[in-house]
Amino acid sequence: MKRDFIHITDFTTEEILATLDLAQDVKERFHRRETFHPFAGRSLAMIFAKPSARTRVSFETGFTWMGGHALYLSPNDIGIGKREAVKDIARVFSRYNDLIMARLFAHRHMEELAEHATIPVVNGLTDYNHPCQILADLFTIREHRTHLRELKVVYVGDGNNIVHSWLRLAARLPLEFVCACPEGYEPDPETVALARQNPDSSVSIVHTLEEAVAGADVIYTDVWASMGQKEEAEERARIFRSFQVTEAVMESTGKKTLFMHCLPAERGREVTDGVMEAPYSIVFDEAENRMHVQNAILLKLAGLG
Repeated sequence: MKRDFIHITDFTTEEILATLDLAQDVKERFHRRETFHPFAGRSLAMIFAKPSARTRVSFETGFTWMGGHALYLSPNDIGIGKREAVKDIARVFSRYNDLIMARLFAHRHMEELAEHATIPVVNGLTDYNHPCQILADLFTIREHRTHLRELKVVYVGDGNNIVHSWLRLAARLPLEFVCACPEGYEPDPETVALARQNPDSSVSIVHTLEEAVAGADVIYTDVWASMGQKEEAEERARIFRSFQVTEAVMESTGKKTLFMHCLPAERGREVTDGVMEAPYSIVFDEAENRMHVQNAILLKLAGLG
């Protein structure tokens, strides 16, 4: 039976932890420059409605290193949901390829793609969530803390697709998750409710930074205006001004707190340059680990890991 990775919750708790272990093995192989070709003779179709340098490079480099052939399809190559029905693209690509990775705007398009494809589909991002990123974040936190016990993650900023994936992770793993956002920018209430069904997790939505960050193991932020929201950038900058992650915010936690950002960062807006460059910033470990975790996800979906 084919498996997709559209949401973090598509994997059980045990599968999430097993994927982290597999990613560790894959990362060690990569750094040893081993020859590792489980995808020899196989192809990955990469559909990009929403461009991203990191997503393209990490998936393409990773799949090529594993012996496969990755095909990049830009918004000009394929107008998903515009020039051609999503279900038709899913059926045609399933005849040519072994896996599909898609980075789309509309989450409904991702779900339709997975519904009609007969090969595994990996969600590289939608306007609703970003599961590969959050699994890579979890892997990076485990690297630096050596464990995931009693983990408090504080997300600062817009209640966006990153937050939705953290909430879905809280539905699977014991986690204290706090989203500190301005009023009117809260995450999807149904996803909050889903996370709160896990009695081992604690989920809070607050509207002031000070009450959120005390005792945080991780402070995480993202741009205030994502792609497709740039016309709101100046208005959001005014509304989000008090939610900037500064050196003072990092020092106020009372712990040796790690800083994370999914990139690209707008230094001087959601985060200061000093925080980005500080020893507690693990942003670039996080960026590298996208590739290793994605490789592990692809191996699991293909039945090779």
